[in-house]
Amino acid sequence: MAEYKIPEGKELRIAISGKSGCGNTTVSTMLAKALGIKLINYTFRQLAQEKGMTLADVIEKAKTDDSYDKFVDTKQVELARQESCVLGSRLAIWMLKEADVKIYLMASDELRAKRILGREGGSIEEIKAFTEMRDREDSKRYLKLYGIDNNDYEFVDMKVDTSVNVPEKILENILTELEKKGFIEKVAG
Repeated sequence: MAEYKIPEGKELRIAISGKSGCGNTTVSTMLAKALGIKLINYTFRQLAQEKGMTLADVIEKAKTDDSYDKFVDTKQVELARQESCVLGSRLAIWMLKEADVKIYLMASDELRAKRILGREGGSIEEIKAFTEMRDREDSKRYLKLYGIDNNDYEFVDMKVDTSVNVPEKILENILTELEKKGFIEKVAG
């Protein structure tokens, strides 16, 4: 695969969103690495680890305490505004309004559950039920907190179905699109 860079003297902020299991972390990590820029992916998962809680506990507390969401969302945007980066989060495309490129990742509920199962273990039935609950709770919170409908992503620059390609091909497609739009350039080899 070709190597790319951000043109001299320019900055690039890419926001990537999608529901759990769509490949946000994988695609965001690969893209940041390919461009040699910072990855910002601060989520409830990291907050849970920092606080010595389970992810399920944080999600449960966030149902009645808005400070969990606001802390995570504010921290991510503050970090993203500091330098060129890839911000990968559920709300990145809505919260980082000044992002140069907004990408939404999609996958079927079945595939999302299988990916989460592979990452976290458990039973597929439990994962499906938990993921459905999480999607529902996330959507309710985002609407209440920010007036954001996370099922409305028609405004993005790119929609990517992560079920039709392997991560490397998805990365290649995103890089090609970024180059076409003049955000990045190939490194002379």
